[in-house]
Amino acid sequence: MTIDDPRKTLKILTVNTHKGFTFFNRRFILHELRDAIRATHADIVFLQEVLGAHEAHALRLARWPAVSQYEFLADSIWQDFAYGRNAVYPHGHHGNALLSKFPITKYGNTDISVGTHEKRGLLHCVLRPPHLGILIHVVCVHLGLHERHRSAQLDSLRRLMEDEVPPGAPLVVAGDFNDWRLQGQKALMRINGLKEVFAEAHGQVSRTFPARFPLFRLDRIYVRNFAHFKPVALASRPWMHLSDHAPLAAEVRL
Repeated sequence: MTIDDPRKTLKILTVNTHKGFTFFNRRFILHELRDAIRATHADIVFLQEVLGAHEAHALRLARWPAVSQYEFLADSIWQDFAYGRNAVYPHGHHGNALLSKFPITKYGNTDISVGTHEKRGLLHCVLRPPHLGILIHVVCVHLGLHERHRSAQLDSLRRLMEDEVPPGAPLVVAGDFNDWRLQGQKALMRINGLKEVFAEAHGQVSRTFPARFPLFRLDRIYVRNFAHFKPVALASRPWMHLSDHAPLAAEVRL
């Protein structure tokens, strides 16, 4: 395998699925969302606010899938997936999920909730691409709406990286950081070797919320121990109609 072997390049996608509904929950669009995710040809997909189950929606909506939303989105394209259940309520539950074209050898979900109002988690997976012969660590993130909570949750993320990720291992941390004041960005940049893909390319993290007219810089893709990385542009359509967050994509090369 040469240095320029295309098999060393991986495509990353992160998207807050908004539980399969459009902004303000006006329309159920999980099928359209699956088509859009497929069209990116991503190798690894980070999902936030994905429903594991919802009995009321299943009874009400004719197109509701017979499996969990993350299994439906994975379909036959991403053969491995992992789910971290964060919020549980009478009709069902939701959380973060990861879809992978490579075997997931290990995964765990860390509860980083502060109090009982917002349930949040960090989904950490270890991937083994057969053609690369190394392990890749990935963490799917969805942080809280309150800055004090996010500060504590970022401390949990830092500890997870220190305790669970070997210093030289390739690492991707992606998701919805809810960090509109960029305090979390400053804290994460103090972690040795961690780079935010869009900030490195454009000088600042990307605006992603609301998807139709992005004003706030909430979603991120951080990487460590990759030889090269770059943002990948996604067309505004159909994404602007599929969630309240615009997705982010990147290419990373080992």
